[in-house]
Amino acid sequence: MKRIELLAPAGDLQKLKFAILYGADAVYIGGQVFGLRAAAKNFSFEDMKEGIAFAHERGKKVFLTLNIIPHNEDIHYLEEYIGQIKDLDLDAVILSDPGTLMFVKKYAPNLEVHLSTQANNTNYMSATFWHEQGVKRVILARELSFSEIAEIRKNTPMTLELEAFMHGAMCISYSGRCLISNYMTGRDANRGACAQPCRWEYNLVEKTRPDESYPVVETEDGTFFFNSKDLCTINMVPELIVSGLDSLKIEGRMKSVYYVANVVRAYRKAIDTFYADPDNYEYDPEWFDEIKKASHREFTNGFYTGKPDHNSQLYGSSAYIRSYDFIGVVESYDEKTKIATVEQRNNFKVGDKVEIIGPDYFYAEQVIEEIINSNDESVKVAPHAQQIIRIPMDVPVEPYYILRKAKEN
Repeated sequence: MKRIELLAPAGDLQKLKFAILYGADAVYIGGQVFGLRAAAKNFSFEDMKEGIAFAHERGKKVFLTLNIIPHNEDIHYLEEYIGQIKDLDLDAVILSDPGTLMFVKKYAPNLEVHLSTQANNTNYMSATFWHEQGVKRVILARELSFSEIAEIRKNTPMTLELEAFMHGAMCISYSGRCLISNYMTGRDANRGACAQPCRWEYNLVEKTRPDESYPVVETEDGTFFFNSKDLCTINMVPELIVSGLDSLKIEGRMKSVYYVANVVRAYRKAIDTFYADPDNYEYDPEWFDEIKKASHREFTNGFYTGKPDHNSQLYGSSAYIRSYDFIGVVESYDEKTKIATVEQRNNFKVGDKVEIIGPDYFYAEQVIEEIINSNDESVKVAPHAQQIIRIPMDVPVEPYYILRKAKEN
């Protein structure tokens, strides 16, 4: 059985490394132009080179987003930019615009091309058309069911790869093509600067009474008309694998290192468990419990089993649910002294019970008994972001292991 690809977001170089180490087969990144996440840190050319080398040394792949919908003023730099990236040893570029595809084919003909979900591909004729233009992989629109994906697979050449989203934020507009942000804030969602007005709270105004605003209250907190739940398919991994897809994608280039690591490793565990014994596969609810320990909204299965209804929307709040704090990253561990050097990320103190997670196990628990600062002083609290501290650890740890703790009520 051909193994399906687990594709993870990487908003910067550090997130790329965590995604790879925690189980991603490939990552998708954005440069400082032409990607749809302008607010992410994104990658300089030097970061791209380092990230690609890091991934390739471990047998993993790196895809670069070129998926904005460009205006005339964007075109003048596109030729130069493609000339700069064509020798970076990227595994593919992701684009949505026919003109961008034409430029890539002209100035970097050896670059593999993937078609972004922004191109709204929902049928096999469209997928075949793009394949005939030189596209190796089509990232399907989010608005497809398993039966529709199966029909696309049945009616397209096997040389065409298919990819779909399996986890992350959902957009109220068709596969992300939204103009609300443009109208309300002047920030172009289709050029990477979405202000996410779909997450805002709205009132209703009737046409003949333009000066009268009506609150449509679902709860005492108000109503958020366009606010979708997040996609989560950890309970549907077998169906995704046998659907005909070649790659399963996690959304989230704007998310934290901890989010990327934690979500990737949960899906990695589920996918590997299926391949180990498909006939006797059993879903483990602990995988979902782990996913919920990263920042999230309530979840939906999206369109896979049918069209979403009102239960796929959030009406009471657009806030994330955060039940755990990401408090540190292990930099090194001394096996003799059993002391770990940690880069702190959020406040924690002596006496806190923390969980340690790594690529190879879900978590271990321990109570913080001592914190030693950079001056070799024993302190009660680690309050300064990214300060380097040392902590006695009950279990051996390695670089890139993560410390977290449950939020205090």
